[in-house]
Formats: sequence, structure tokens, C-alpha cells
Amino acid sequence: MKIVIRKIHKYLSLFISIQLLLWTISGIYFAYNQIELVRGEHLRNQSYDEIDFNLQELPPITARSVRTFVRLEEPLIQIETGKDTIYLKSDGSAATQIDLDQAMEIVRAKTSLQALAAVEIFEVPAGAEYRGRSLPLYQITTDHQDNINAYVDAWTGEIVAIRSSSWRLWDFMWGLHIMDYVDRDNINNILMKVFSILAL
Repeated sequence: MKIVIRKIHKYLSLFISIQLLLWTISGIYFAYNQIELVRGEHLRNQSYDEIDFNLQELPPITARSVRTFVRLEEPLIQIETGKDTIYLKSDGSAATQIDLDQAMEIVRAKTSLQALAAVEIFEVPAGAEYRGRSLPLYQITTDHQDNINAYVDAWTGEIVAIRSSSWRLWDFMWGLHIMDYVDRDNINNILMKVFSILAL
């Protein structure tokens, strides 16, 4: 029995030591890398769109929230009804999704990146680099040396994420840090809680 307890203690101490080392390494990595650069914020062009249209032309709609924005120089309205999200043009007619070419045009116009190709995304696998974003999305590959993909919302035309090799390394380190090795999002997972207590 004592031998079994010693082995359990030995291997448990080893696992805790490895995780402590991973916490230290990932913590140092986070400290020396700016999250704004990792997220590609420096690649975005800082510009502001002016919106000018007559709201009286819109049909009567009961909404929880209304947002106006500009997509490819065209003012649009996003209406949240509680059940659906509706997109309208300034004259009240229904707006449509952008296409692949328009998504690439948006990336060229709103970032310093050169778009090469685009594909439409319909699902979000576990741990995807575009997780947490609404579908459908367009993934735009670029010619950047850091292997950058830009993700464009198919309805709003917003660039909702910029992902690079630097971001993927950060994401890998984050997964090790919070001990969520698949989704890399759940900081309150049971493994993290158990090891935090055992490491005391």
C-alpha cells in the first residue's frame, strides 16, 4: 500500500511540476508579447464612415435594438427583433450578403493586407481560430509572411478577426495556461481548478 501511495505521490508531483513550468513559460510569453499586435490591430486602417439617410423611409418594425453601419460605402441597418436579425438598405429594402469578391475587396480597403483568395465558412469546429464569431463568415487568405487569415462577416462586412502564426502560437500557449487543450476558452474547467489547488 505504501508503495502505491509513493508512486501516486511521485507521478502527481511530476505532473504538477510540469504544469507549473508551463504556467511560468506561458506567463513569460504573454508578458513579452502585446495582445494588440497578436490580434493584428496594427494591420487595420483607421477610418470612420459617415452615415446619412432618412429613417422615415423604413417600414415600421418592433425591434430590441437597431444599429446603422456602412458596408462598401452603402449605409445599412441591422435590426434585432429578438427572434431574427434583419438587414435593410437605407430605402427599406432587404440587404443581401456580400460575395467572395466583395469580402476580399473589404480586406484590401480596410487593412494593409493583400487578399489572395476567399472561402465561405459554415461551421465552427472545436478550437477554430475564428471561434466566437457569427456565421456565415468568409476566410480571406493573404500574402503576409506571418500566414495571416482575415475573417469577414458575410452580412455586415466587418473584419471580425485577423489570425496569424503569431496568434496561433499565443492561442496554443493560452490553451496550456488555462489547461483547456481543445476549445482553449474555458478558464473555469475542472482540470484547472484541481491543479490550482494541488499546486498550493
